Amino acid sequence: MAVTTSNEARVTLPTDEQILIEREFHAPRHLVYKAYTTPELVRQWWHAKRGEVTRVEIDLRVGGKWRYVMTACGGPEVGFHGEYREVVPGERIVSTETYEGVPEGVSEEDATTLNTATFTERDGRTRLTILVEAKNRFARDAIIQSGMEDGLQDALELLEQIAGSLR
Repeated sequence: MAVTTSNEARVTLPTDEQILIEREFHAPRHLVYKAYTTPELVRQWWHAKRGEVTRVEIDLRVGGKWRYVMTACGGPEVGFHGEYREVVPGERIVSTETYEGVPEGVSEEDATTLNTATFTERDGRTRLTILVEAKNRFARDAIIQSGMEDGLQDALELLEQIAGSLR
């Protein structure tokens, strides 16, 4: 079932628990990966034109933690954190992701997804595939209904600009 008709990132729902995001970048894989994993570069794209990133912590190793925090335009502070489960430099990152503002009554475990980001290169272009695996359909649908796709599209557009600027 397709969620988006954008020519940029394609977002689909392969199963009741999954969100699949696919986007091609006009930049080589090592530059997209660098922009995706370097704190000072993440600060430049993760806000998705919706505020200011105030914290980026990345300990890019198995068992390492990450945390991103931003102040939304005219709004509250928004934070996410997780732990790296697998890191294959330049190719694949598997990590957990937890939204720090989960509603009361929702456990952190239920609000945590497992995300697999895969970077593949072909003819100097990079395909980034992100598989988000939620605990259940309710959690997956809550993510979709949060407006995540609009922010995602803008963030990935900025990511491409940052990766391209590294040439």
